Amino acid sequence: MAREILGIDVGGSSVKAAPVDVLAGRVNGQMHSVPTPRPSTPAALVAVLKDLAGAQPLTAGRIGVAFPSVIKNGVALTAANIDHGWIGTNAAALAAREIGRPVLFLNDADAAGLAELRWGAGRECAGVVIMLTFGTGIGTALFSGGRLLPNTELGHMDLHGMDAEKRASAQVRTLENLSFEAWSERVNEYLAAMEALFWPDLFVMGGAVSERFAEFAPLLRARAQLRPAQFGNQAGVIGAALAASDAQF
Repeated sequence: MAREILGIDVGGSSVKAAPVDVLAGRVNGQMHSVPTPRPSTPAALVAVLKDLAGAQPLTAGRIGVAFPSVIKNGVALTAANIDHGWIGTNAAALAAREIGRPVLFLNDADAAGLAELRWGAGRECAGVVIMLTFGTGIGTALFSGGRLLPNTELGHMDLHGMDAEKRASAQVRTLENLSFEAWSERVNEYLAAMEALFWPDLFVMGGAVSERFAEFAPLLRARAQLRPAQFGNQAGVIGAALAASDAQF
């Protein structure tokens, strides 16, 4: 197995890339970040991926890409915070053709969860683990016995007649100028709904807001254990590289 693989994380505002030591679970060297193109069409975004790959010529051939979409067999089936032109596009095949290297695409929350389960906050937890990423929306990754159930998209479950992420995401907290007390009550409603369905042993709380976990953790209520994610904004990059390393091309 190649030791160093390029991981890329596509977000609504930026695209991050770095070489990842997939045996140690860490970024090697500098993380590169560029703005997500506007509009983020397949052609425009693949050009960015190609540039980032070209800036990392010493990594192994394959590339992992964490992407804000449901991904099945390389095809993007949804478009969250990216151009809707991606829907129905074989993202992996398009990127591989343009870059000239094998490329694996996977859901961005799934990528973050893989990093946390292998090396981070979920390490050695053999039960049911749910990774939650609070950002523009709410990303989710569901694991049982260390195995991923991909593309869960549980940020879209109903909460008070709307998508949960439209009520309890970190972006909503900012836009509505919610205190941590008010926002945490919404998060508690969401956690209770998740627990009623899945009875998890552990929630891993990710996204940028996890950096302030100590401030709002005492306000959260759950039967399951709650832990902050360990990899911060590197989780998607690391998890994407890990998934590419494990994939059969």
